[in-house]
Amino acid sequence: MRRGEVAKGSRTALVTSASTGIGRCYAEQLAELGYNLISVSLSDPLLREVAADIEARFGVSVAVAARDLATLDAAEELFAWTKSQGFVIDVLINNAGIFSFCDICNTPIERIRSIILLHDMTNTLLCRLFADDMARRGGGHILNMSSFSIWMPFPGLSLYSASKAYLKSFSVAFSKEVRDMGVIVTAVCPAGIATDLYGLTKYWQGIGLRIGVLMSPQSCARRGLKAMWKGRRCVVPDWWNRLFIPLCLALPPFAMRWLRSYTMKFQK
Repeated sequence: MRRGEVAKGSRTALVTSASTGIGRCYAEQLAELGYNLISVSLSDPLLREVAADIEARFGVSVAVAARDLATLDAAEELFAWTKSQGFVIDVLINNAGIFSFCDICNTPIERIRSIILLHDMTNTLLCRLFADDMARRGGGHILNMSSFSIWMPFPGLSLYSASKAYLKSFSVAFSKEVRDMGVIVTAVCPAGIATDLYGLTKYWQGIGLRIGVLMSPQSCARRGLKAMWKGRRCVVPDWWNRLFIPLCLALPPFAMRWLRSYTMKFQK
């Protein structure tokens, strides 16, 4: 059997933001491995359309939950719903995220609140609730989507990179707390991915893929799952991006000022 493969329909995975991008790839690859799915996203019509497609292609069952996870009680409400429906979660993929490239003083307060709630509060509580449940049953797997931007605290990325840095730091420390309980926790820190998250058109996504600046969401999901099955605490999916981490951390002030002057036109 392939790494992570189970008897079809014998286990269940919950994936957030599962209707598009990396989340959909996680859902499809887990379905291919035999997992029933709980797909969570904001868009109910698209969520159901994707769920029907996955059921038809892979022969697993897919339950859907259209929910806004950027709220204070989102994690507890989702956990309670899975319990009320009788679902037992073996794999949790915390993939939902909001990209932001904008100075803090130009960012609406409500957007700041939503990003911190979604990336940090909701994911932390989902880990707390589902890990405890997994531990009672002998174990499980949790994957949290952080970001390469945690090594890039640049102007305009202050909110996004900081919220993702928290998630990576939390995941690594939390993994050490629950490993002896049989629960594996992995943080995935990808660089640019060819999805709609950054507002790039399909044309520019294609260019990025061809020149190697962007990774496909399918490859990112595959490498993230591989790291999780191996029990790794943190992974940067593309090896060449790891080479740039020292450079990102060592940018001198004059380079940062140039970078800021050049990128201000892209902030929104």
